[in-house]
Amino acid sequence: MKEIIYIFIGGGMGSVTRYLTQIAVNERLSPALFPFPWGTFAVNIIGSLLIGFFYSFSERFNLSFELRLFLTVGFCGGFTTFSTLANDSLSLLKGGFYGIFTFYVFTSILLGLLAVLAGGYLGEQFK
Repeated sequence: MKEIIYIFIGGGMGSVTRYLTQIAVNERLSPALFPFPWGTFAVNIIGSLLIGFFYSFSERFNLSFELRLFLTVGFCGGFTTFSTLANDSLSLLKGGFYGIFTFYVFTSILLGLLAVLAGGYLGEQFK
C-alpha cells in the first residue's frame, strides 16, 4: 500500500507540472506558425529525458524502490501523456494537416527515444 501512496503523490505532482508546462509552452508557441501541439510535444520529450535520467540515476545510487516508483511511475507517468499525443494526432488528421501529423508522430517517437538515451547518459555522469 505504501508504494501506491508514492505513485499517487508523484503522479499528482507530475500531472500538475504537465498542465503548467503545457500552458507555458502553448502561450509562447501555439499557434504561432501552424497548428502544432507544442505543449504535448514538449512534455513528452522532457518526460522521456527525465525517465531516462531517473532510471539511470536511481540504479547508480541505489535509490529505494519507493523513490524509484515516485519518480518514474508517479511523476513521469503523470507528466507525460501518450493519450494526448494520440488525440492531438487525430485532430491533425481530421483537420487535414497530414504533413504536420506525420512530422508530429515520427518526431515525438524518435526524439522521445533519443531523450531517454540522453537522460540515461546524463544519469550515469553523476559521481
